[in-house]
Amino acid sequence: MNKRRIFGRFLWLLFVFAQPFSAQAQQPQPKAEKLVSSAASQVQTLRLSSRLMAREMPYRVIFPNGYDAKEKTGERHPVIYLLHGLGGHFDNWTDKTKLAEYAARYNFIIVTPEGGDGWYTDSATARDDRYETYIADELIPEIDKKFRTAPDRNSRAIAGLSMGGYGAFKFALKYPEKFVLAGSFSGALAATSLNEKNTPAWIAKSITPVFGNETSEVRRANDIFRIVREMPAEKTKELPVFYFDCGTEDLFAQSNRDFMTLLAEKKIRHEYRQLPGAHNWVYWDAQVQEFLRLSERFFQTAKAKTN
Repeated sequence: MNKRRIFGRFLWLLFVFAQPFSAQAQQPQPKAEKLVSSAASQVQTLRLSSRLMAREMPYRVIFPNGYDAKEKTGERHPVIYLLHGLGGHFDNWTDKTKLAEYAARYNFIIVTPEGGDGWYTDSATARDDRYETYIADELIPEIDKKFRTAPDRNSRAIAGLSMGGYGAFKFALKYPEKFVLAGSFSGALAATSLNEKNTPAWIAKSITPVFGNETSEVRRANDIFRIVREMPAEKTKELPVFYFDCGTEDLFAQSNRDFMTLLAEKKIRHEYRQLPGAHNWVYWDAQVQEFLRLSERFFQTAKAKTN
């Protein structure tokens, strides 16, 4: 039995019995697997007329193969929300990776929302930039209404890269009833602590417009380190599982290690991987494949437990 299969069985058993776990793996960056079929999944670009954002918000949906043909059967599908990074847009995941091809072998819907440079947060300074509430209160219900989703926690995951990794973990902490699994790739997890002294200027300049000054309530309320530190033990048991990874050459490597340590101290279920790699699309293209594999196992396990 190879190492990947051993790890998969180990993680599956831990999830079934809902025991806290922590692991830090040092291993080569996984290579892209050969697809069972070379056909890509169907991708659509759609728009939601958002009351909270006071504008139309674009997003993309990747459908499982045969989605339209199965309409008469009423089959419903798990959903993964994939968040982009700072300076990016909703179309990044499908344009800069082979996500549509990778998704073709799975039976779930993937949604890639628009997050602007808003850190998936309700802005402290821009009234109509309410990215957190928009996704939680408008986009997710819209997806469940418009498509044949399985609209429950055990069939929904969220993940993202860099800014999106921070956003995914924040959603998991604030809305644990919505997600069974949260993922972060090269996550800017210490977003609320970033400034000109500890991060590149192009990143730092986006922080204050979103989070406000260093003593603002918005900054405090969106500090995921503080949220975890102050969370009562009984609440931590309700959280989804956290999966995250970061390249050894990444500027956010230390903050990811710090977050891993905090989750371990609080006995929050998680898996952390430290891999060779930098803050780029080569790394994220590889890691999103791993998250798709992991999501499939979680969805299958959750379905088995409810049947």
